[in-house]
Amino acid sequence: MSRLTLRSRLTIVYGGLFLLAGLALLAVTYILVRAQTIGPFTFTGHPPETIIAGRVGVAADQYLVQQADELRQSTMASLLTQGAVALALVGGVAVLLGWLVAGRLLAPLHRITETARRIASAPDADRGLHERIALPGPADEVKELADTFDTMLTRLDHAFDGQRRFVANAAHELRMPLTLNRSLVEVAMHRPAASDDVKQLGEVLLDINARHERLINGLLLLARTEHGITDRSYVDLSDVTDHVVGETSAEGLTATVSTAEAPVLGDALLLERLVRNLVDNAIRHNVAGGWLHVATDTVADRARLVVTNTGPAVPRYEIPALFEPFRRAGAERVGSTGLGLSIVRAIVRAHGGLVTAEPREGGGLVVTVLLPLALTEAPLVRR
Repeated sequence: MSRLTLRSRLTIVYGGLFLLAGLALLAVTYILVRAQTIGPFTFTGHPPETIIAGRVGVAADQYLVQQADELRQSTMASLLTQGAVALALVGGVAVLLGWLVAGRLLAPLHRITETARRIASAPDADRGLHERIALPGPADEVKELADTFDTMLTRLDHAFDGQRRFVANAAHELRMPLTLNRSLVEVAMHRPAASDDVKQLGEVLLDINARHERLINGLLLLARTEHGITDRSYVDLSDVTDHVVGETSAEGLTATVSTAEAPVLGDALLLERLVRNLVDNAIRHNVAGGWLHVATDTVADRARLVVTNTGPAVPRYEIPALFEPFRRAGAERVGSTGLGLSIVRAIVRAHGGLVTAEPREGGGLVVTVLLPLALTEAPLVRR
């Protein structure tokens, strides 16, 4: 059952109060008019001691009294009828004016609601925080509410910007020592006097260092995509898919590709990373002798990329967590950085698209990416 809007309730309250006041005014007017008409009409005619004897005098006096009563009743009935009609007409006008006035008074609240709705429906939690209500008008309670809301948005915007800058700066600062560590380990491993134990230890350290470098690069890419995309060019997802799958090693797995033209406008490097992350994820989280299939096509006004693979069964309730940073499902995912699918989601959202995942019957996932289709008349800057 739908509830009445605030505008409707204000109109009903305003109209009801007006009608009650009108009824009270009509009742008071009726009482006052009746009190004024009863006195004169009751004593119309001659006093009893002065009435002329005879039937003519009595009949004339009764006729005058009867006419006075009829005139009084007609006057009161006319007052009630015309007063009720006038009250109904004026009440209708009052309700209409109340509706218009309530709408004008509530217009600032609608503006606040629309701004909050746009921010809440933004693809990322922080994507719409740059918006402000900036409500004009007198410094009343509604403007105070809007200004408070703007202040809250400003603080949240600064907080998210600070978080992104911290992640980007921290990742950038960490890349230098990791590069230096890799160089030192490689030098130590390739010395002529290096023992087998040193070489084995060096392999372990290089593997750990490479995993940390992937983590740092993932953080940098994640911070970059959250700032949005400024430079866009024509990119065919089928070309990107063929290129990525062609240079990807899937030992022990059967990899198949089914590509049809799927043009989009976006960042070619980020779209390549999107496809690569999905393919690597399908390879890493698979089973011995399994397979993976990558397909591209168009659906309505969307370009579609679908990556399907065999693998361990993933409960449906765990799928949303897979797209969160540093979230993994199952012990077999411990070796990953936990940023692969979160980077995919960030890239997709930066391109105005949507990514979903569904558990495949028998194990594995079906990951679907939908991106806005590029217009044919767009300038073609092929990858």
